[in-house]
Amino acid sequence: MNQEFPVVNLPETPDTPLLGQRSGSNLERVLAAGHFAVTGELGPPKSQDAEVVRKKARLLKGVVDAVNITDNQTAVVRMSSIAAGLITLQEGLEPIIQMTCRDRNRLAMQADLLGAHALGLRNVLCLSGDHQSMGNHPGAKNVHDIDSMQLIGMLRDMRDKNAFQCGEEISGGGPGLFIGGAANPFADPIDWRPYRLAKKAIAGADFIQTQLIYDMPVFREYMKRAVDLGVTERLSFIAGVGPLKSAGMAKFMRDRVPGMSIPDDIVKRMEGAVVGINTGDKPARMQAWREEGIKLCIEQIGEIQEIEGVAGVHIMGIEWEEAVQPIAEGAGLLPRPVIEG
Repeated sequence: MNQEFPVVNLPETPDTPLLGQRSGSNLERVLAAGHFAVTGELGPPKSQDAEVVRKKARLLKGVVDAVNITDNQTAVVRMSSIAAGLITLQEGLEPIIQMTCRDRNRLAMQADLLGAHALGLRNVLCLSGDHQSMGNHPGAKNVHDIDSMQLIGMLRDMRDKNAFQCGEEISGGGPGLFIGGAANPFADPIDWRPYRLAKKAIAGADFIQTQLIYDMPVFREYMKRAVDLGVTERLSFIAGVGPLKSAGMAKFMRDRVPGMSIPDDIVKRMEGAVVGINTGDKPARMQAWREEGIKLCIEQIGEIQEIEGVAGVHIMGIEWEEAVQPIAEGAGLLPRPVIEG
């Protein structure tokens, strides 16, 4: 990464309201007040069982400032993000609904965004979506009428210019939503990832959440360049972290998951967590791995808090919501601030 990179001057955005005045969401208020934000993730069930959502929400309430409600994650049919988001809100936990470009055209997206606001949902994360071939309907047709960058811009114009994507005025004003986007600091070509982040800032993203981060040296360089570009002055950057459940999980993510960077020393550390435990004692080995995964995640949050430009962490339990509270406690992130609207 010693090559010279072009200088980018981000254009002014005079129409964007000040942070703290865009949506009224709790997450926005926490960030506007200068607190180190904490978000989590809640995967809706592959059924209509609302109690599954309620149980997960209770595990995360008071632990995170807001929680991502995934949108057919891994291209598998699940309860809708907006419906699960409303259930989460009823449990007293603020949702961040996800919206993928894979499943909707711009008409459906705008209709859902208006409906989400009407239901009291105030945060949205704009995503491309995993390819349908990964999921349980591999023959489904993707939509991709617009991409995630265009979705961010469309939502910004709905909110700040009171206009649909076609330019028609929205009667009574547009939906007040806090607009998020995703980033992967480790995807190829790595050297150009900060510029893609800058494009999302220009498009109108208010906050960014990243994929899981384990390779701290590469992430530090990424953040240095993001700060130098002025991106972190334009949006709130929330770094993704998550506990590894086993050495096997660490190896699989290192070797098989595109866009993921897990250093060998982390794999060796997870392998070392079960040294001395009988290979036939599976429960004890799983417990040791999980304890080490939580410990490692806490240490990484401490490192991330020292990196300039990072405004919070996104703790992804990945169907292990029970791990989020001990991680937040161990990292000194509790209690969460209460900021009146």
